[in-house]
Amino acid sequence: MNTSPTDPLHDPELARSLEGAFSSRHAEVNGVRLHYVEGGSGEPLLLLGGWPQTWWQWSKVMPELARRHRVIAVDLRGMGGSDKPADGYDKKTMAADIHALVRHLGLTTVSIAGHDIGAMVAYAFAANYPEATTKIALLDVPHPDKTWSTFGLLPESDQHVDSVIEAGARSYLWWFAFNQVRNLPEQLLEGRSRLLVDWLFNRQAKDPDSVDERSRQVYAHAYSTADAVRAGNGWYQTFTRDIDDEQTYGRVTTPILALGGDKSNYAFLRELMPSKGTDVQVIEVVDCGHYIPEEQPQAVIDALTAFLG
Repeated sequence: MNTSPTDPLHDPELARSLEGAFSSRHAEVNGVRLHYVEGGSGEPLLLLGGWPQTWWQWSKVMPELARRHRVIAVDLRGMGGSDKPADGYDKKTMAADIHALVRHLGLTTVSIAGHDIGAMVAYAFAANYPEATTKIALLDVPHPDKTWSTFGLLPESDQHVDSVIEAGARSYLWWFAFNQVRNLPEQLLEGRSRLLVDWLFNRQAKDPDSVDERSRQVYAHAYSTADAVRAGNGWYQTFTRDIDDEQTYGRVTTPILALGGDKSNYAFLRELMPSKGTDVQVIEVVDCGHYIPEEQPQAVIDALTAFLG
């Protein structure tokens, strides 16, 4: 992110704006430089975000969670203030990034809450490093599995091309295909990422105003360069490999909490997740679309507090 130290969109300034003592830091791990924001004390809790967002998507829940936990909100490989290398965007490699960060921080075991792409990485972490995993929470998205290979190019009759939040409706995931294309998305979105950010939040949040103007500026800025667009696309371009990796995992034995928005993926997660773990609970977040930590932060705080103990 090309910002000056005093820019309000600069990560250290954003971290300082949170209630409590949060600081913006970097670590060289697994061949990449990862950015993270840390605060609080207690049992460690890592927060991993998704597309097209950054660690800032957890800003509404971090101060309260930090009363009980050492909270570490991480920009994944390719996200925000972290490196954007040419490859390594499969979720197994990204989980290795997080595991290396955990070791770098001197931690033995951690709990992880992930949303969207971050949820995929959290699941891959638990599958590959069970000895380092206490519990994981997946917000609105599971890890890619073989059913994802059946997604159609054309929308089905009950899918909303415009991704309007509506009870019982299924969104058409056009961006899954768009993000597979090499070189073109970078040209289309460089310097224009606010168009994409607004489109997604206005159509996939139950209350679009829950993702406020400041947050939209943060995300638009984070994805304003061609490199940032390319890196975010990389998370989607590795789904085929992620599907293959998932077939080798078996059921995860780490306790799993899945949170789904009632206007988004709750019904899907309720049917799917029991087959993915041996200790799974699925909770519906009411009046909520896809962006759960920002749309219903208190529900996230309450659910994680009860789950983590």
